[in-house]
Amino acid sequence: MTEGNFVDYVKVHVNSGKGGQGSTHLRREKFVAKGGPDGGDGGRGGHVIIKGNKNLWTLVHYKFKKHFKAGHGEHGSRQRSTGADGADVYLEVPLGTVVRDTESNAILFEITEDGEEKILAKGGLGGRGNWHFKSATNQTPRYAQPGLPGEEKQLTLELKVLADVGLVGFPNAGKSTLLSVITSAKPKIADYEFTTLKPNLGIVEYRDFQSFVMADIPGIIEGAAEGKGLGHYFLRHIERNATLLFLIPADSKDVSKEYQILLDELRRYNPELLDKQRLVAISKADMLDDELINEMDSLMKEDFKDVEYIFISSVAQKGIQELKDKLWVMLNN
Repeated sequence: MTEGNFVDYVKVHVNSGKGGQGSTHLRREKFVAKGGPDGGDGGRGGHVIIKGNKNLWTLVHYKFKKHFKAGHGEHGSRQRSTGADGADVYLEVPLGTVVRDTESNAILFEITEDGEEKILAKGGLGGRGNWHFKSATNQTPRYAQPGLPGEEKQLTLELKVLADVGLVGFPNAGKSTLLSVITSAKPKIADYEFTTLKPNLGIVEYRDFQSFVMADIPGIIEGAAEGKGLGHYFLRHIERNATLLFLIPADSKDVSKEYQILLDELRRYNPELLDKQRLVAISKADMLDDELINEMDSLMKEDFKDVEYIFISSVAQKGIQELKDKLWVMLNN
């Protein structure tokens, strides 16, 4: 999937159908002089419905089509015939889609299950026909109810990537390189920050034909939780990952400080993110000899008491299988 086709944020305009009008028909038949009212009810207006689809991965199908309008209900007719309901309109979305009211930014609901349906805009009720209003004192009512109008809404659809493992780190930490080595994904890789602007997904093949999904989340910068850069767009994808793999390059000035900054950004965005399982990978370890690795290891033991860490090199394929083993154990615990 190319980066341009990964759409994770769209605004849509939805209109439900209005209800059909009730009929004011009076029964007229041969040999029936005063048949009385027999006008039927109007049909319901069509709903606009959102539906989860596990086979979709992005919101790219709403990149250019953003207006959705359901059908109107048919009017009632004679012999108490109810008008047909308006046609419903379905918006299929990938699992992990959050629906917000665009004006208030309030979350309305989330779609997390395949086939799950929620009504975005309810169709208007059909009006009642004149036969509902007959009485002993008004035996031939010549009026009926009009149908109710539909709803019109401006909504925002946000996708939070569903993955088993999410890669977390600063820009240029080697996340895309690791994903390209450990999976069959082909993310854009270059020697400058923010090469990755959209999450990339890849399937990690494990032993005995088993697998798990890994997501390369665009790099976090300090202040991302306040929306600095594209912080909110990046951080929301981390919420859907079962395990977080922190990637810190071996040539970092202070590995422990980088890890704490990343943790602090997650904490400020959503404290619940810290409840997820975490593993730290020191990337670009091919730059270090055994003596430097042992020296770093002894220094890190104090600062990384609450989390496991591992030295890896995507280029030299160092520690990759051990990394897969650790992640597999964490996912299945």
